Amino acid sequence: MRLLGGLAGALLLAVVLWDAFETIILPRRVSGRIRITKLFYRSTWIPWRATARALSGRRRDAFLSFFGPLSLILLLALWAVGIVVSFGLLQWAAGSALSVTGGVPSLATDLYMSGTTFVTLGLGDVAPRSAVAKALTAVEAGMGFAFLAVVIGYFPVIYQAFSRREVAISLLDARAGSPPSASELLWRHREDPGTAALTELLRDWERWAADVLESHLSYPPLAYFRSQHYNESWLAALTTILDTSAVVMIGLDGWCARQAELTFAMARHAVVDLAQVFSTPPQQGGGDAAERLSAAQVTRLRARLAGGGLRLRERPDFEERLTELRRMYEPYVAALAHYLAVPLPPWVREVERPDNWQTSAWDRVVRLPARGTAAGSEEEHF
Repeated sequence: MRLLGGLAGALLLAVVLWDAFETIILPRRVSGRIRITKLFYRSTWIPWRATARALSGRRRDAFLSFFGPLSLILLLALWAVGIVVSFGLLQWAAGSALSVTGGVPSLATDLYMSGTTFVTLGLGDVAPRSAVAKALTAVEAGMGFAFLAVVIGYFPVIYQAFSRREVAISLLDARAGSPPSASELLWRHREDPGTAALTELLRDWERWAADVLESHLSYPPLAYFRSQHYNESWLAALTTILDTSAVVMIGLDGWCARQAELTFAMARHAVVDLAQVFSTPPQQGGGDAAERLSAAQVTRLRARLAGGGLRLRERPDFEERLTELRRMYEPYVAALAHYLAVPLPPWVREVERPDNWQTSAWDRVVRLPARGTAAGSEEEHF
């Protein structure tokens, strides 16, 4: 039994250390084989998401927002418990060679010894006697210090990547609305001379998509971190940029089609790889994305852009070509949206609503004066 316990402890230690190495240190996408981190998130996120369905509105979004930060703490605790248990089993397999004040060594004593050693308490009521027990104690104490150092370095990296992601999403608020939409993003660039601003925006979002791809592949828990506003998310922003790029590529004459192609390629690369990381295969038929752009909404899209002086190409295959591009990414974003419990953005806003920057906790709405008018006279929605 002690031999089997020792083998189990060694195997558990190897699995925990390798899982922590892959999750924190290894800067690349890891394999899809069984891993503690993957099993942990699957077994905790699904019931957490199911519980959130009993809530509604902002309370539901607030409840879901706790999962990302809380899961990091629980994951680190799970690794720590795994290391403590593994060394406890190794001490037990070595014969429980411990000096116990007022007691007899047992498996419980080995686990206690392992726990106090890992967190470097050093209470002195239990001490190793044999050379093997002393070696295990020294190794575990060093591992405890290393684990603490890794944790201290891990959290800043996670939150720096989160901050970079959210800065761009916040900047999109005034450019594409809240929630964002492709029609609103293009309409608000209607007076862009030479499409310079839109070209620069798409170039910035190409880099942003690459950064999200790299950071979320290296640190998948970032995907569970939600934006500060309930009507924003990294997936909605990414989908809006894909929608916008698709329209520019095939529907707008003289616009920044080449940059739109580059941004579309990078953004699609991100959603496809992230769908693979979270084991969310593309939904057949598009799933929730299938009804995002009906024929009636295409008409509304044309009308919205025409209201800003933008006219889509009069080409007979416009809708067919747009559908082909949508099929390249919408099944993937629909699967990710279902898994992460975030809504997909609309192509065209159903109703006019203020942006996040125009509202406050006191329900005041700020509107900008219409271009060419004095402040306080005729106003327009930004």
